[in-house]
This record gives sequence, C-alpha cells and structure tokens, in this order.
Amino acid sequence: MKIFHKKTNLSHHIDRLKADGKSIGFIPTMGALHDGHLSLVNKGLSQNDIVVVSIFVNPTQFDNQEDLVKYPRTLKSDVELLETVSNVLIIVYAPSVKDIYDDNVQSQSFSFDGLEYEMEGAFRDGHFDGVATIVKRLFEIVNADNAYFGEKDFQQLQIIKKLVELNKMHVNVIGCEIHRAEDGLAMSSRNTRLTKNHRAAAPFIYKTLKTAKKKFGTKSAKRITEWVNLEFNKQPLLELEYFIISDVKTLKPVKRKSTKKIYRAFIAVYAGDIRLIDNIALN
Repeated sequence: MKIFHKKTNLSHHIDRLKADGKSIGFIPTMGALHDGHLSLVNKGLSQNDIVVVSIFVNPTQFDNQEDLVKYPRTLKSDVELLETVSNVLIIVYAPSVKDIYDDNVQSQSFSFDGLEYEMEGAFRDGHFDGVATIVKRLFEIVNADNAYFGEKDFQQLQIIKKLVELNKMHVNVIGCEIHRAEDGLAMSSRNTRLTKNHRAAAPFIYKTLKTAKKKFGTKSAKRITEWVNLEFNKQPLLELEYFIISDVKTLKPVKRKSTKKIYRAFIAVYAGDIRLIDNIALN
C-alpha cells in the first residue's frame, strides 16, 4: 500500500493517475478506523478506480484541547485494516500538522448561510471553521472526483456540500448511510473509549431515535422533544446534551411540521466523558 506523508508527493502521484484516466475517490478521516470507515472505502472503490484515505487528527476542529490530546492515533493498525480491503487500490495520506498548515495552525473563517450555528455549532465553538479549513485544504491537495462522508455527521455533510458550492470546487460530495453496530450504536472512533457499562447503555440512543421517528407521524416536535428529555432523565449513565428535530435543508429546529419539508432528528449524548452523536431521517 502506498503511504504518503508529504502533500507534494501525493499530488504528483495523483496527477499521474489522472493523466492515465483513473478516477479518484476520497475519504478524509482522523484515523482510529473501524467498519464504518471501511463501508465508505468500499463505496468509494465501487465508484472509482482508486481511493485515497487521509489519516490526520486535525487540531483546528477541537474546541476541547483535552479531547485532542486523548484522540487515538493508530496509523499502523489503520493501514492494516485498510489492507484487508485492498493494498493496491487504496492510497493513504498521513501528513504531519506542518505539512498541512506549515507554521500557521489556525482556522479560516467561513459563512455557510447559518448552517454552522445550529446544533453542533451552538455547542462547539469554532468547530465548523476548523472542519471546513481542513476539508478545503484536503480537497485541494487530493483533487478527487468524488468524496465520501458518513451521515452520522449529517450537519458536517451539509456544511461540506455548501463549502464546495460556495468555493466552486470540482468534487462530488456523497453522503453514505450511518454504519451501525449490531445493537444499533452508530460506529465512531470514540466508541473504543467507552467503559463497559457506558457501552452497554449507549444503544439506548438509537432506540430512542427510532421511537421518536414513530411518534413523528402523530406528535408535534415539541411533544417528542419533551418525551426524549424525560426518557434520558431515567438513564443514570447517559446525559442528554440536546435533541432537536430540524429541517434538513436549513438545519433550523422545526416549529410547525410541513408536508413539503424533510425532517431529521439529531441527538448528542454524554456517556461519561465521551460525547456521542447520532441522527435519523423522520419522513
């Protein structure tokens, strides 16, 4: 498997591949890869000749520096996992912070028509500026035809689509279904940090989302939100940060349901000191 640590070397290699008519898929990650990432890789390989996987823990998107320090860095095992899919058709880009940012490790400021202020944006100051900064930079380096993102980070997916639109970037952004464990917990690199008891409790998050979806046909968003809060009050190991039902286009919370709009329920929960997010389509 080809592993690049320098952006110039990677860009030259991709230029040669594209000159040979190869299509390039791209999956940006922060490493600690799991089956959810592999589902994106397999999707990419089904639609492209070559897939580039970046592995980079991006410092500018962490509002909590302790979280940045604790984030797992497992390049060797990540590469081994990718090799179970292919050691020929996958390229790994594992840069240093300096290779990405030179000596200027800070975010650009972006405006995404208000998408950045909802949900995660309200709770994680500067997070989406950091995300957009690194994704824009990686898109420029990799020059992919298609890029794949999981819908677990649905708000991030919508913001990246807006980033591409506003900057007129030539990459097709494709959202992929949430990959879940057998008990319903959305796959996340953070799951490995859960204690045994918190891991056992965490599937309640998706169970609650599924029930909220059933209630959405007959109950108001306000009533469903109140019910979710009451349910989490009964869970000693899980602390609800937010539950919001939003319009998928604007991400603004719904006030009155409309048959002309598409809605999604979003949730963020603390299991001990591990923050988990999830969402579900409602209609």
